[in-house]
Amino acid sequence: MERGVLITFEGTEGSGKSTQINRLADRLRCTGHTVRMLREPGGTPIGEEIRHTLQHSENNRAMTPETELLLLNASRAQLVREIIRPALHQGEIVLCDRFYDSTLVYQGYGRGLDLVAVKAVIDYAVGDTRPNLTLLLHVPLDVSETRRLARQSTASVQRDRMEEAGRAFFERVERGYRALAAEEPDRIKWIDATQNLEAVEATIGSLVEPWLRVG
Repeated sequence: MERGVLITFEGTEGSGKSTQINRLADRLRCTGHTVRMLREPGGTPIGEEIRHTLQHSENNRAMTPETELLLLNASRAQLVREIIRPALHQGEIVLCDRFYDSTLVYQGYGRGLDLVAVKAVIDYAVGDTRPNLTLLLHVPLDVSETRRLARQSTASVQRDRMEEAGRAFFERVERGYRALAAEEPDRIKWIDATQNLEAVEATIGSLVEPWLRVG
């Protein structure tokens, strides 16, 4: 029986997910909660190797969408079994930077893979391990694009293959996120990430509060 809480963060590039995950983790730890922070793809030694292959390797330029889908879910299957499930069994709060919703929108809507097939692969990878709450941080596409291009121009930042797709790809990704949020409004909470950091943090806090154990 899982006693912890799994909270995932989603959003297009440049939405401020990493900043808000860190803020939430700090707040929760200060109030006595045990928090596990993870990212996808990655989070385990195997997953980090897959992450490099997917995003940073110069040898990945011919990667097909199908290969991308399977590698993402190989990393996810390892993360769920090695880290997430044990942490939840111990009653921890698990904060994950992206989870399977990203695959639905990036590989399903974005790459154009069949959604039924994408969901089947995801189901096999995660089993019954599902987020209790998903915080979807949204910024307009123009803002996302500006931030993404600025990040790519920084010499110290590793190449990220996922960020190299064109505008039409990210338009499809945004449509995918809107569709998912409409399908699961109880789990997926749409957050306006154009607000200042404190306002976004306060919104996240109000959404997370009901999931925190009392005593």
